[in-house]
Amino acid sequence: MMEARPYANVIEVIRAARLRPTRQRLALARLLFESGDRHVTAEQLHNEALTAQVPVSLATVYNALHQFVAAGLLREVVVNPGRSYFDTNVSDHHHFFHEDDGQLTDIAGDRIEVKDLPKPPPGTAVRRVDVIIRVAQKDKQ
Repeated sequence: MMEARPYANVIEVIRAARLRPTRQRLALARLLFESGDRHVTAEQLHNEALTAQVPVSLATVYNALHQFVAAGLLREVVVNPGRSYFDTNVSDHHHFFHEDDGQLTDIAGDRIEVKDLPKPPPGTAVRRVDVIIRVAQKDKQ
């Protein structure tokens, strides 16, 4: 029986997204997608890559993450200007943002109902509504 290559699934995902499967993209995609759904910052992924002995710059990590977002493999969740998380779960869902520790928790898309959205500007259509509910420990409010 032939053993599957360790990157086989990741290669398929990268190619299906019409991205060139470079060594760095494959290594980053493996770190991102082989552990189930998760929220990660570029800095966290960069540290994981260095720990896994993947020689990659922080700039390359940012570039790859934004390429994955553009290809529909990730969602970028902006919690504050200059602070983004990258979400491997691209299904319809929203988030709790835990201000105390900077963690995101998923909320199923059908658990939030948005009513009476304003009409979008002419020539545009609403693609998605992202809801971020900020939470903190009660004693810190």
